[in-house]
Amino acid sequence: MTLIQLEYIVALDTLKHFAKAAAHCHVTQPSLSMQVQKLEEELGVQIFVRTTPVTTTDTGQLIIQQARKVLTEAANIHELIEQEKSIVGGNLKIGVIPTLAPYLLPRFVQSFTQTYPKVKLSIYDLTTENIVRQLKNGNIDAGIMATPLGYAELKEDFLFNEEFVAYVSTTQKLFDKRFLLPTDMDINNMWLLEEGHCLRNQVINFCAIQKIASTEKHFEYSAGSIETLKRFVDTNGGITLLPELATYDISDTQKNMLRYFKSPAPVREISLVTLKTFNKRRLINILKNTILENIPEQMLQKKKVDVIAI
Repeated sequence: MTLIQLEYIVALDTLKHFAKAAAHCHVTQPSLSMQVQKLEEELGVQIFVRTTPVTTTDTGQLIIQQARKVLTEAANIHELIEQEKSIVGGNLKIGVIPTLAPYLLPRFVQSFTQTYPKVKLSIYDLTTENIVRQLKNGNIDAGIMATPLGYAELKEDFLFNEEFVAYVSTTQKLFDKRFLLPTDMDINNMWLLEEGHCLRNQVINFCAIQKIASTEKHFEYSAGSIETLKRFVDTNGGITLLPELATYDISDTQKNMLRYFKSPAPVREISLVTLKTFNKRRLINILKNTILENIPEQMLQKKKVDVIAI
């Protein structure tokens, strides 16, 4: 068994096609096919069913899962050597939840890539569920996401608390209030993100709106982005909750529609999440420091908060 063979079966499992997997690995299709067959013969099991598209057997899926981990650990050897040489370089694959990515990434990515040009930074918009899955599979190195998650195998490195802010239409009675309470929120006037976003769960948990829905709505819409939520409030009235970073680059008119909650401020905890066995600690610490250097200073100030569960 060789690392090359493991690389081939991972590529084949991902692409489901021998020719595409061979092209991805920069080898001929016969060479890749021969190495896959040799590995199957050595292990005495069938990893793939030669159909179109190629399918992975149940036993093969277990082998692929372990192969991904082995390849990740092998790549870490190069990272360790670079760290010993005090070279900040290598590859760093990061998953970021969609409700955070548009507002956080522009604040630090340019600074990071300019300061550390030998680091190849790859960033993916992924839901919380997908980030956890990709971390466990070894497809990404870290996630920037809402916590706590409660997974024993994951390390959560706290970054900052992001306050929830109400975005209230001028047609709402709440527009006349200076500060709000969770009990002021009414499901019948709220716009929510679609299922799959942890922010949706947190809004529901914070407002306990599943308990206070009293009348049937004649129109329901679950938005796919925070920007869509804001537009619906702007044009159709109602209320939504925004994470703090989404409130900085808006117009003065829109800022006038923001309403904050009484202390303790409701927040979502944002952390840098990795596997506990992850070895690129120096690179992760550098990434963490770069993020903290480029977010609004007021978000780092200590104050009484209420962390909302996911």
